Amino acid sequence: MPRSSFAEFHCSLARALDVVGDSWSPLVIRDVHLGIDTFEEITRDLGISRALLSARLEHLVARGILDRVSYSDRPPRSRYLLTEAGRDLVPVLVALTMWGDRWRAPEGPPIVFRHDCGSVVEAHVTCSSCGRPITTDSLTPFAGPGGRSAPGTIVMAERLGAA
Repeated sequence: MPRSSFAEFHCSLARALDVVGDSWSPLVIRDVHLGIDTFEEITRDLGISRALLSARLEHLVARGILDRVSYSDRPPRSRYLLTEAGRDLVPVLVALTMWGDRWRAPEGPPIVFRHDCGSVVEAHVTCSSCGRPITTDSLTPFAGPGGRSAPGTIVMAERLGAA
């Protein structure tokens, strides 16, 4: 059963999930980032049906995550490139991958990333001001400038005193 759209939710997480929250989109974005950027390559890499991949690519292009760039007119062929919004997702996906490496890959990580400094990456989400790790215990929510009571934030708005 298809889920409802979160596009109308007044919650940035819900709106982000509306764009990339299905099972295939993060994998497509990962593949494009890694240079697996044609329809045929993505289909082969993921084992995804052609119809489903076509729908996912159309969705990601329409939402500004990927650009479609033609590289052949006969037959018509395209490559997919990450937009600025798509490139901003890559560190998020790397962090999620590292979570999977820790909690869902007992045999070890299937892929390791090397940073341009030469070190193997260990993703950590840190505070941009003090540099300390962000943990559940180090966060305190408060109403932001767009905070209001609306679907997706009704109870939180009440708790944070947002209008």
